[in-house]
Amino acid sequence: MTGRLYAGSSGFSYPSWRGGFYPADAKPDTFLHHYAERLNAVELNTTFYRLPAEEQFERWAAQTPAGFRFAVTMSRRVTVAGRVEGLDAFGQSVRRLGDRLGPLRVKVSQKRDDGFLRLFLDSLDPELLVALDFRHGSWDDPEVIARLDERGTARVNALDGGASFRYLRLREPPYDDAALAVLAGEIHPLLDQGMDVYCFFRHEDEPTAPLFAERLLELAHESLELD
Repeated sequence: MTGRLYAGSSGFSYPSWRGGFYPADAKPDTFLHHYAERLNAVELNTTFYRLPAEEQFERWAAQTPAGFRFAVTMSRRVTVAGRVEGLDAFGQSVRRLGDRLGPLRVKVSQKRDDGFLRLFLDSLDPELLVALDFRHGSWDDPEVIARLDERGTARVNALDGGASFRYLRLREPPYDDAALAVLAGEIHPLLDQGMDVYCFFRHEDEPTAPLFAERLLELAHESLELD
């Protein structure tokens, strides 16, 4: 079975996208609806700073069609100073997205701490898809990678690994058609292997991110049709 490419932007609630991606007269409470008409995934980063009420997750899910996915950034309060606090409560909240819930992105800013990593991995619900976004080079070690592979946990921007999916973040725009074609070519064999790939472009004031994502979806689809 061919895997699926989920592509979108980091966030959707941007008034400056009106007229370029959203209808010029779109109201903020319709942004997500318009977004989900053209793209199949979005990365939520507001959840890193403040966890919305559970009802908000339900409202977001209700505005999207079947097959849409939310990649949710884990709250910074969960992984504080090498501790793991409130992980169950966070998981309970994001599960209100139902079948729209995609991977959880976990930003790991501190340097390598094997005790923290063991505690975090042991605390995870095995049913959740998790991608660790390491920000310190000390984590780039074969021993760490092997431990993540054993647990089926992804590394952000790694095309290899033992997880059942891949999670890519594109943070250096602009991306012309040639660059997007190269990216589609890198994703193609993963989809052929039946692996889902999540790919999110960095938000800018102009609606470049959703347009890059839309074009990437087109190129990936064309690539699979020609295979």
